[in-house]
Amino acid sequence: MLHILIIEDDERVASVIKRGLAEAGHAVSVAYDGQMGQKLAMQDDFDVIIMDIILPKINGLDLCKLIKAARPQIPVIMLTALGTTDDKVEGFDAGADDYLVKPFDFRELEVRVRALAKRNNTIARTVKVDVLQTAGLEMNTQTKTVKRDGMEINLTPKEFKLLEYLMRNPERVLSRTEISENVWETTFDTGTNFIDVYMNYLRKKVDRDFAVKLIHTRPGMGFIFKAEA
Repeated sequence: MLHILIIEDDERVASVIKRGLAEAGHAVSVAYDGQMGQKLAMQDDFDVIIMDIILPKINGLDLCKLIKAARPQIPVIMLTALGTTDDKVEGFDAGADDYLVKPFDFRELEVRVRALAKRNNTIARTVKVDVLQTAGLEMNTQTKTVKRDGMEINLTPKEFKLLEYLMRNPERVLSRTEISENVWETTFDTGTNFIDVYMNYLRKKVDRDFAVKLIHTRPGMGFIFKAEA
């Protein structure tokens, strides 16, 4: 049984989600605005939080940042009618772990809830504390810091996770499907440029000011992380 918090101002939608999750055997709490959602999130230990982006009092993006700052270990699923690539990037940059666009199949929501909770429990049991290094790029997975040639690089949570996956899989072509499954724990619709958007963000921060480039595109195949002048 999971303890789940739903933050959704549409009472009908909140009721449907709560009923479905309760029938699946989970304990569910509901907040109908961002302010109450923040209060509940800080009072109890939830396994997963599901929240809308458009909320009264505190919007979902700001609320996600507040929750992640205080309790970064709690997975957050953004649930919203806003489904463009820019909307998803904004949600992930706020700290969201997953993103589901309305209308959605409840079975998909339940699968994602279980996957995030399982991943979170696994991470809690097997936290890896180490430093990854390649061509002057250094990532400390404990302090969540990244430097290249001694200069600190500021990354969003998703950028950090993507870079960590690349650094743990050097000199191997990674397909977009593999990246989405391992970094976002989901498979995006065919044709999305979501992965490419994040790769471009990383290139600007990690490679742009350095002669040796680390992130490379392999047309028709995916991406590879290796040092090339």
